[in-house]
Amino acid sequence: MATYEDLKEVLKESLQVKGVINKIKANIRSEIFKSIDDEDQEKPKLSYENLIVNELIREYLEFNNYKFALSVFLAESNQPNEALDKNFLTKELRVKLDKDSQQLPLLYGLAFQNFTAKK
Repeated sequence: MATYEDLKEVLKESLQVKGVINKIKANIRSEIFKSIDDEDQEKPKLSYENLIVNELIREYLEFNNYKFALSVFLAESNQPNEALDKNFLTKELRVKLDKDSQQLPLLYGLAFQNFTAKK
């Protein structure tokens, strides 16, 4: 017969395998950050350059399913909740996409373009 400790351990392992524990920890960190963040304090204005760079980071976080990191990033960076259009970003950054790179975040293309250019 399974003991309480056995059941507790099986449940813990199951939640770890499913990634639930990490999500709970990330939620707790996010909520702590939100409660510490002074809502009365005005956030600095977001420069155009930071808007573009932040959008590249947002696209990367969304692509990799880093939902909790994204929620903290958006709150802390003062980035608009609505994502910028990828076509707008490619024009602003003067990036050309092929059929393979259209599926990836622009940050990948920029990083690998610079990496291969140095070789």
